[in-house]
Amino acid sequence: MRKTIVLSAILVLVFVSYFDVSEAGVPFNNLEGVGGVALNPLAYLADSGNEKDYLKIGDVDVLGKPRFGGWYVNLDDVKVDWTAFGVADTLFKRIEVSYGYETIAQSNSPTRHKNNLGAKLLLIPENFKDNKFIPAVSVGSIWKNASDKGLGVDTDGTDYYLVFTKLITQLPKPVLLSGGVLSTRGRVNGIFGFDKKRKEVAFGNIDVLLTKKIVIGFEYKQGAKYPDFKNANYWDAHLGLLVNKNLSLIAAYVNAGNSKSGNKVGLGDGVVLSAQYSF
Repeated sequence: MRKTIVLSAILVLVFVSYFDVSEAGVPFNNLEGVGGVALNPLAYLADSGNEKDYLKIGDVDVLGKPRFGGWYVNLDDVKVDWTAFGVADTLFKRIEVSYGYETIAQSNSPTRHKNNLGAKLLLIPENFKDNKFIPAVSVGSIWKNASDKGLGVDTDGTDYYLVFTKLITQLPKPVLLSGGVLSTRGRVNGIFGFDKKRKEVAFGNIDVLLTKKIVIGFEYKQGAKYPDFKNANYWDAHLGLLVNKNLSLIAAYVNAGNSKSGNKVGLGDGVVLSAQYSF
């Protein structure tokens, strides 16, 4: 019952109020600072899509306006308070650069810290050459460094991903679909260090744009399973509302796996809150 109630509650995926819903929306800074939703990257870059928001050198759009995001995750099953802050910007309308910082405080355990440096390259823009069926396609990497080193694991590692994102406008309500493949060595996203082995996992998002200001959706990330450490699958359900064209307030229900499972490392479930600001 508790989960059903929380599932009805919240994340805000916001498109600034002057956007037409037929255009690609702006991603958040996710928990690792990358342009995406909470858990996953999107193929879209962290810019507004508006040429007026770019610093120009001659006729070249060089630098977009930055975007900031802050997250708070409460996982009561394991007594974890997880906070994250991120910033992302876009160069030449093709390259996104990002930074994210995370602090994970758990009762009766040392506080862990994690840094994330991200780079994303837009390979194919959405609707390339007026072909409405073509999704945006991007590749990216996230270098991560964790303060806590577990036995036999590294303190830093790099994730690589390929992601496809498409806004479908032919339905009664516009639907944003996104999915991709992630190559990782992270244990609990790298918070518990990085395995010697590398695994490939899938991730995906679906969001329905009820209005230009309200979105509901679902997000999924498969857990990487190494020989001696198996991550749980993660998912969240979300709903959002735009405060104004710059500020978005976010909340969500997230399930990070069964915290009492002996087969996979899960962190239980909880509530997520976020504030996002775009210039």
